[in-house]
Amino acid sequence: MASDSNDDRKIQLRVSNHIAYVWDVEDIATLRAQHHICGVLTGTLPHLSQQNVFLGVPLVLLPEEVVLLVEKQLAVLIDDPNAHQPAASEALARWNAERESSAKRQMAASEAERSSEKAAKLSTSEAAVQKRKEREAKRAAAARAKALAEGLPIDHILASVPSPTPNTEGRPATPARSAVPVFNVVIPASSSEIDWYNPDAHAYSLLEAARAVGLWSYPTTPYERAKCRVFQDLWEKGNFMGGGIKFGGDFLVYPGDPLRYHSHFVATVIESPTARLTPMEIVAHGRLGTATKKSHLFCEWDEVKQEVTYYSVEWAGFG
Repeated sequence: MASDSNDDRKIQLRVSNHIAYVWDVEDIATLRAQHHICGVLTGTLPHLSQQNVFLGVPLVLLPEEVVLLVEKQLAVLIDDPNAHQPAASEALARWNAERESSAKRQMAASEAERSSEKAAKLSTSEAAVQKRKEREAKRAAAARAKALAEGLPIDHILASVPSPTPNTEGRPATPARSAVPVFNVVIPASSSEIDWYNPDAHAYSLLEAARAVGLWSYPTTPYERAKCRVFQDLWEKGNFMGGGIKFGGDFLVYPGDPLRYHSHFVATVIESPTARLTPMEIVAHGRLGTATKKSHLFCEWDEVKQEVTYYSVEWAGFG
């Protein structure tokens, strides 16, 4: 289970506009494999047309997932906008120097490659000229031998000899148009590679500390607190959790990784034992859950007892 992990490194959840993102691919794999946290991939992938099917980083987490990870001391919240500090002049100078050095190395390598290709082409051209001369000499010798054998006059012999190939060695070469130096500008894929990005100075391991600086506010209402407690209870039972808005509930409950299993339950959170629940809602949830081949799970949170009570309903025929 997640609490049994021996890795003490906390996953960095980069928060912007009260939304938590995970940008590191290894952290995404760790969340899924070790902590049963799936999130939702929302980034676009280049050169891939089906963007509504195949998405990439960043991974966006449900607020309940964020609360769980921070309370379990598995992750820290990073104030990402403030972690990108104004760059100092020395850092900018070092950055520009590295870029210029990279450009010079690339241009030198490109020039060396062009010189190698030119030398290879010249060698091939000289070899072709030599072979052509040899073929012309053989044809001339064959023509002379044939003319002498047939007793033709010398004029015919000279006429049958092909004219020598003009010598172009002394001719000046046509000046080639100078090639524009080409090099690539490498853009870091992660902010952690930038000197003026300092996430450690803006990391919060407690929700209260993040709430005090206005970075994170969830949960604020009794219903949101009930959702966090229900999410944690189902997660601690070994389930994988997902958003349930498409199925008319708060969460989808999977017995294993959603890549391998279908969800068994659509969970709806009841914030307290005294919360109002109409018969129409029970029937609607039961019919909807049965239509989607799931059971609907009513999850009642009791703040006084600090426990969750579950009621499972599904539609059945009568009479």
